[in-house]
Amino acid sequence: MARRILIAGNWKMNKVQSDGLALVEDLVGRVKGEGAAKFDMLVCPPFTLVSKACEAAAGSAVAVGGQDCHMNEKGAHTGDTSAWMLADLGCSYAIVGHSERRTDHAETNEQVRAKAEAAHAAGLIAIICIGETLAEREAGRTIEVNRTQLLGSLPDGATADNTVIAYEPVWAIGTGVVATPDQAQEVHAMLRAELVSAKGQGTADAMRILYGGSMNPKNAAELLALPDVDGGLIGGASLKADDFWAVAQGCP
Repeated sequence: MARRILIAGNWKMNKVQSDGLALVEDLVGRVKGEGAAKFDMLVCPPFTLVSKACEAAAGSAVAVGGQDCHMNEKGAHTGDTSAWMLADLGCSYAIVGHSERRTDHAETNEQVRAKAEAAHAAGLIAIICIGETLAEREAGRTIEVNRTQLLGSLPDGATADNTVIAYEPVWAIGTGVVATPDQAQEVHAMLRAELVSAKGQGTADAMRILYGGSMNPKNAAELLALPDVDGGLIGGASLKADDFWAVAQGCP
């Protein structure tokens, strides 16, 4: 099945209004100039820029998402942002379970699952992140870790329309080290097989699985050509319009 490529940019804790809005406007112009693009494009700025980014991207083919969301709709949760708040601003996606959240904030699979459920309830598409550390890979636990994270984080109501999976080997995030095509395809194929068991062949065939972990203009085409890689969750290369656009141009 042909799945439409998703090129998603995770800006993390970078950009302020001046350069952040200029980046969104640049990408909006490039996508409009592309005409019938072969890919979907998404930017996930820090929360301080979400509202302005949604305004700048309104009416275009560039989607905007949040980098996280709380599992509750509202309440006494100082410093948190709910999926409903993101949707209210115009977001269509929310990243949940990024390795930096799992590590820095000790998020569990159960919490990630609850956040994904909240994203779904708010009408957002959840991008559920999973990935092994270097120590886990060297111990031969890559398949085990990713299977456990996938099945533990995936809501019962997950479909190809409301969920995207992002495989991000922790050892490759921001390090410049990239999984080889064989390494990436091995994990993506395993995830696809697990989705068949959990959700059925139709959903598994249609659900997008992104690769994240130092994807850049030099390696994007090779990774995006893999049969079970349906796009990228891009970190550093998403902070410059030329680099992010070059990654998108690597779509087969």
